[in-house]
Amino acid sequence: MTKVIAPQTLMQAAAEVAQFAASIAMRWYGGTVDVERKDDGSPVTIADREAELAARAWLRARFPLDGIQGEEFADEGGSARRRWILDPIDGTKAFVRGVPLWGTLVACCEGDTVLAGAACFPAVNELVVAAPGEGCWWNGARASVSSVATLANATALITDDGFAERSWRSTQWRSLASRVGVARTWGDCYGYLLVATGRAEIMVDDIVNAWDIAAMQPIIAEAGGVFSDWDGASTAFGGSAIATNAALAVVTRTYLHTESA
Repeated sequence: MTKVIAPQTLMQAAAEVAQFAASIAMRWYGGTVDVERKDDGSPVTIADREAELAARAWLRARFPLDGIQGEEFADEGGSARRRWILDPIDGTKAFVRGVPLWGTLVACCEGDTVLAGAACFPAVNELVVAAPGEGCWWNGARASVSSVATLANATALITDDGFAERSWRSTQWRSLASRVGVARTWGDCYGYLLVATGRAEIMVDDIVNAWDIAAMQPIIAEAGGVFSDWDGASTAFGGSAIATNAALAVVTRTYLHTESA
């Protein structure tokens, strides 16, 4: 039987394992590292694998009854009520080029409910962690989304604006991007950090896996923002993601939920 654990404890554990795994990945950051291609064409390195193995060992030692789901290895404890979702390096393409906008993501979930989430960005010395009802904490201080209320003054971010698999969404994104003050591809997990800390207003991904985004749902929500998939559902398991500050949530989704504006 899974033991009930306080949200603060889960939040602290998520932060600790994210920092630990990130420290393992940092051993290879900034150097030359071989890049392999997975079946889906995405890159993977020894840093990804070693960081995830370290995180799994950390979690097994402290939460032996919990399941573990990660990007690089098979699921563990599939029948467990509570599970941990890991992305050892979100932004591997940035990582291998020495670009610091990558992070280690950890989420703790029961079913599709995210109980805690943490994201560690060791190359820029930033850590953000949240749990429902416990707030969002950025390097130890409360984090908050911005109060920007007009698209003309907003910064909108996206990981990849190629839309290779869902080309119709290109029209939606371009309609939104043409109306904001700044549109950039400062994407992957770092874009969500920027929204949660008030340095950007909108971050979108048209294709994500659970390990890419589960940690970010409570981080955005507890910072006062709004998180959903592209269909408007408040879930981290819908295969896509939209994160905004509160003031621009409705207008952002108006553009992204229609074929054209």
